[in-house]
Amino acid sequence: MAMVSGQDGAAKKVAVGMSGGVDSSVAALLLKRQGYDVVGITMQIWQEESPAMTGEQGGCCGFGAVEDARRVAQALDIPHYVMNFRREFRENVMDYFVAEYLSGRTPNPCIACNRYVKWEAMLQRSLEIGADYIATGHYAGVTRLANGRYAVCSAATTKKDQTYALYGLTQEQLARTIMPVGAYTKEEIRQMAAQAGLCVANKPDSQEICFIPDNDYAAFIDKEAGTRTPKPGNFVTKDGEVLGKHLGITHYTVGQRKGLNLAMGRPVFVTKIRPETDEVVIGEADEVFGDVLYCDRVNYMGMADLKEPREVTAKIRYNHAGEKCVIEEAGENRIRVVFRKPVRAITPGQAVVFYEDDYVLGGGTIISV
Repeated sequence: MAMVSGQDGAAKKVAVGMSGGVDSSVAALLLKRQGYDVVGITMQIWQEESPAMTGEQGGCCGFGAVEDARRVAQALDIPHYVMNFRREFRENVMDYFVAEYLSGRTPNPCIACNRYVKWEAMLQRSLEIGADYIATGHYAGVTRLANGRYAVCSAATTKKDQTYALYGLTQEQLARTIMPVGAYTKEEIRQMAAQAGLCVANKPDSQEICFIPDNDYAAFIDKEAGTRTPKPGNFVTKDGEVLGKHLGITHYTVGQRKGLNLAMGRPVFVTKIRPETDEVVIGEADEVFGDVLYCDRVNYMGMADLKEPREVTAKIRYNHAGEKCVIEEAGENRIRVVFRKPVRAITPGQAVVFYEDDYVLGGGTIISV
């Protein structure tokens, strides 16, 4: 998106979500170079005040991250604000994450955070301080299609492409969104940061879910759920034969092989989770594959609706390469997806995202196979 000025000739103001990482820092750098009036915003999402709890390097918005973002803003000579989004993050990300696992599903908290916190909440706050746009350091782009709709489009580097996690954005949000780093590779972004003397040029990328820095999902869910924590139950075959005891359904996800502690004499996998009976279904490798799924909570992006069957490419997880399929309506706000070839580990709770060429048509949450 080229820089534009208002009717008074003043530069358009853009609020950049600065996480303290190299990508969002270079996003601010690029937009300033393009002539925008840039303001840095760091989201305070941690539920605990103590640095011992959040950690100096904890996630994307811990204390160390806030300080890094402040230092970058100072180097770029732009204003920097830390805004409190704890309530929005708690309700829309953490509580959602726990509720999904307790229901036998495997959620993607980054998708929820993007939709309801990084965009819905941050955009509203940014508009309140006079911003015309918001910007992030995501590896993606925003384009306006021939049909007039806005869509997220793929980044220059498929290795870092983050379009999957952005499918839930609305037309209103996309119309006010800029993603400048999507036109570059990670190496180019780091090089630009180093040349500009930014302190985060060589900062490692965050790999874990920001609110579970030790990556122990089950322990976090047990702590949050309290008395709602699922009790140990049975590993069973699809026909109900009991194979052994499991630790609780929140410890498992579809497609999992490691950590089952079942002496079967051959590799076996989780094929289904039954929260109503606290059972984890175990099967052979070929039983992990499927060619049909249903999704709900549909968000249309590059297309306005789905009146007739359409052939697209779909991804069923962040690192999925994608597979050709036909999508069709299957009830109100519900889509049936039929793949040309079986795909591995269709997982309820995860997103299925539809692509045409290099842009996102829409997507939804997988509910059943």
